[in-house]
Amino acid sequence: MYHLVYGLLYLVSLLPLWVLYLFSDLVYGLVFYVFGYRKTVVMQNLQIAFPEKTAAERRRIAKKFYRNLIDTFIETLKMISVSEKWLSKRVSGNWELVNAYKKEGRSVQIHLGHTFNWEWCNAEAARNFKIPFLGVYMPMTNQVFDRLFRDLRSRSGTILLRATNMGEDILPYRNKQYALGLAADQNPGHPASAWWFYFFGKPTPFVKGPAKNAIANNTIVVFVSITKVKRGYYNVQFTHATEEARQMTEQELTGMFIHYLEDVIRDQPAMWLWSHRRWKWEYKEEYGKIYT
Repeated sequence: MYHLVYGLLYLVSLLPLWVLYLFSDLVYGLVFYVFGYRKTVVMQNLQIAFPEKTAAERRRIAKKFYRNLIDTFIETLKMISVSEKWLSKRVSGNWELVNAYKKEGRSVQIHLGHTFNWEWCNAEAARNFKIPFLGVYMPMTNQVFDRLFRDLRSRSGTILLRATNMGEDILPYRNKQYALGLAADQNPGHPASAWWFYFFGKPTPFVKGPAKNAIANNTIVVFVSITKVKRGYYNVQFTHATEEARQMTEQELTGMFIHYLEDVIRDQPAMWLWSHRRWKWEYKEEYGKIYT
């Protein structure tokens, strides 16, 4: 089954990108106006994040978000057949900020949010980094698409770690230099086991893992944002966070990233994954302090 699906998707990916974007425009119309995929969640999230904006302004952000969402799917499909040279022309970045740490022999932990197009940028990061790049992924229940995405993400050199077994998968690299990419805006499995912060003015739980791991291993921490230059072109911007994670508390490091992420989202609001139910948990006093 995998080879059949892969073969069909490969043939589709051979179409010029401008043709695929025409298909993306069609799918966008169906998803937004007809099926309304997670539209209620998206609009509720935008209401929480931007109460100062008018309903019309939030709707414009939502429409751009859905266009970016469908474009990302189409662009990921295109990855099946494109060359490294083709992709490198469309994704730029200040890779040297991470590569500068190679001489020091220390590992780097990269914190990012769910901003588009992380698949293209993941591929280019692995090709441009001078130290091994470890990427955490969530296994899919559909075995065909799970294998497809694992192949796409690893072909550029990314070493994949299962989010469900990260502690086990990272063991072979614990005593080696690496760059570890973590989506630090994931929803926690349970709100009681999270750090609670004000995120866009609303109490929000954040996973403890990224900060805990950085402090335990005293890794260099770098934040990253993705900017859409124009359709089909992206820029990856790495920002130094700290070289001494061990001198910070988990709350301080987590809070630093949250403030950074808010700024990134406000700068390009349609680039974040608003269909993600970021505020599905309601705060209770038993969860402890809410940090700012």
